[in-house]
Amino acid sequence: MTEIFGYTACRQLSQMFLAIFVFHGSEYVLAAAIHGRSSVNLSSLLISKAYVFAMMFSLLEYVVEIALFPGLKEYWWISNLGLVMVIIGEVIRKLAIITAGRAFTHLIKVYHEEHHDLITHGVYRFVRHPSYTGFLIWSVGTQIMLCNPISTIGFAIVVWRFFAQRIPYEEFFLRQFFGLEYKVYASQTPSGVPFVK
Repeated sequence: MTEIFGYTACRQLSQMFLAIFVFHGSEYVLAAAIHGRSSVNLSSLLISKAYVFAMMFSLLEYVVEIALFPGLKEYWWISNLGLVMVIIGEVIRKLAIITAGRAFTHLIKVYHEEHHDLITHGVYRFVRHPSYTGFLIWSVGTQIMLCNPISTIGFAIVVWRFFAQRIPYEEFFLRQFFGLEYKVYASQTPSGVPFVK
């Protein structure tokens, strides 16, 4: 039980809690700055029951594994790789939000608004959905950082499936809003989520 309060656990768990705080805190600040505080809520910040459950499961996995198999958490090169992924994912996602500005929303727009422009510069030059790319890298990175093998696989599958279903739905409306301009952009730019065209 002392392993739970040792250096490894303190470092990895503090990195995890800091990653969650920075991710959601900056998400809130940017959303409030761009759209106003009144339009920001938990669901628009990607905090759902499923998300909370996944994070709780990952913490439970961590505690069980460090108590029963403490050596599993001592692969610092793996943990540091996860930390780098967390930082990269965070940067990509926030660049996507800042680049899109008012065109970025957490909820899929089903009606075209006057300020909703097709963004194809900055990080959008490389992938169509950089905020999804960033979130995928960030979320899987959090689990690699904790050396959580079960949650790493689980997060990768669940987050990938979420975006694999969300992207075609969102792009249906983007094609409605921007027509041929979006079709050309989509044909030249990958989605940013592996195996999702």
